[in-house]
This record gives sequence, C-alpha cells and structure tokens, in this order.
Amino acid sequence: MLSYRHAFHAGNHADVLKHAVVVQLLRYLGQKDKAYWYIDTHAGAGVYSLVEGYATKTAEFETGIAKLWERTDLPAVLEDYVAQVRALNGDGQLRYYPGSPYLAWRLMRTQDRMRLFELHTTEIEVLRHNFRDAGRRAMLYAGDGFDGIKALLPPPPRRALVLVDPSFEDKHDYARTLGCVEESLKRFATGIYAIWYPQVTRAESQRFPEQLKALQPTNWLHVSLTVSRPPSDGYGLYGSGMFILNPPYTLAGAMKETMPYLAKFLGQDETAQFKIESRMA
Repeated sequence: MLSYRHAFHAGNHADVLKHAVVVQLLRYLGQKDKAYWYIDTHAGAGVYSLVEGYATKTAEFETGIAKLWERTDLPAVLEDYVAQVRALNGDGQLRYYPGSPYLAWRLMRTQDRMRLFELHTTEIEVLRHNFRDAGRRAMLYAGDGFDGIKALLPPPPRRALVLVDPSFEDKHDYARTLGCVEESLKRFATGIYAIWYPQVTRAESQRFPEQLKALQPTNWLHVSLTVSRPPSDGYGLYGSGMFILNPPYTLAGAMKETMPYLAKFLGQDETAQFKIESRMA
C-alpha cells in the first residue's frame, strides 16, 4: 500500500530474522567466483535513521537490533548480521539501520548485480539518493515488483537471490506473493527465493506457510519466530517467518543454532517460540 513506510518498523524483531537470513544467503552465493544477481521486489528506502523521523515514533528497533547490539555471545549467524549493521554505524552508536538493499550492496562483489523495485513514490526517491553512486551495478525501478520481476528472469548468470517481502498490509499481497513466486519458478527454477511474511491474526497469514510449501514439494526451508502471544485486539505483529526455496544445504543447521537464541533474547512473554521445518530432495 502506498501509505506504508517501513521506517516505522526498521530494525524490529522481524527485520532481525529476515536480514540475518538474507546475509547468510548472500554469503553462500559469494562462495563461488561466478556472478549472481540480487533482486528485491519491495526494496524500501535502503537505509533508515533510528534517531529521527518515523522510527522514533514507534521505536520498534528496541524489540530487535537494540537487544543484540551490545551482546558478546551471539551465534555465528547473528554475529555476521550485527557486523553488517555496525558497518553502517562507524562510531559504535546504533543510529542507522540497513535495509536489505544496503546489506546486499555491502556483500556484493564487482561482478554481481542488483535489481531493486519500489512502488512508493517517496521511498523510491530516497532509494535513488542512497544508491546515487552505484552506477549500473544497481538498477532501480519505480514500479510494482510483483509484475516487474518477470522481465528479469532468468538472470544472465543463472544465479540469483530473489527477496519477496511486501508489507502485507493489503490482504491481496498474500495471493500476489504466491502467484509471483509460482510464476518465477517457472522462469527460473534454480534460483534462491526468500519470502518474508508477518505473523498476524489475519486468516491469510495463518494459512500462508502451508500455501508456500505447496509451491515446491522439496528443497525448502521454513523458519519462524514468535515473540509474544497474539494481541488481544487482533492488531499488530507478534512474529514473522522466512520461507526459502532452494536454500543452501548449510542454512538449516545454522538456523538451529540461531533460532533458540532469538527466541530467548527477543521473546517478549512466555509464549515466545521458534519453528524450523525443511524438506530437501
């Protein structure tokens, strides 16, 4: 929806899960010399201030990155992720939070390419400013990523991470995400697809994980983090999940070390829990 601004939610518990996974997926792609593409259907602004503007109105980062910022016992996956956030905060103070495009940009090599979609008219201008010196390595599109991605698949190097993470404020985003990924798999079956989704009381959210599993019978990994019981008024985010199609074979093991830690330190009440499911060929 055009009213949605991710800055309100930057760095929250859902961002921690999403971005910790994204960093690992990019690390995996970077292990081979051959180039890859990073494609983001809902890129946002790229970087967010935590000390002014929208983020200060809700301070949701205090439910996520702030709880990990000064810890010295982080599992390897979280240590890597937090290191990327620290790179944006040179003085050691948590002032800025990187969106997925910034994380990808830091981990990309000279041979890799980035393709970013953003529909929000204000966000795309901020994104363009943040990537003003990127040159042709990063191509930005002011438009609907659900539709725009079709023209990019398969990417020339036949290696890519596709991140699909709409706000889901519009209930139709669930069906559009399923349709987008299903169509993308037909065009580029071997790509890595990472789909983020919110845990909310809406029925579409409740059945979404099972619908994702139906897209591909094998070669998927599902991790979810529930931080609290569902809100009594039926509104608000109480957890999130990441569903990865064609994941690296090492990712499930890495998340088995990571998820108990997240549930312990990001959990907000006694119902905090995590789930890890996978089905590999």
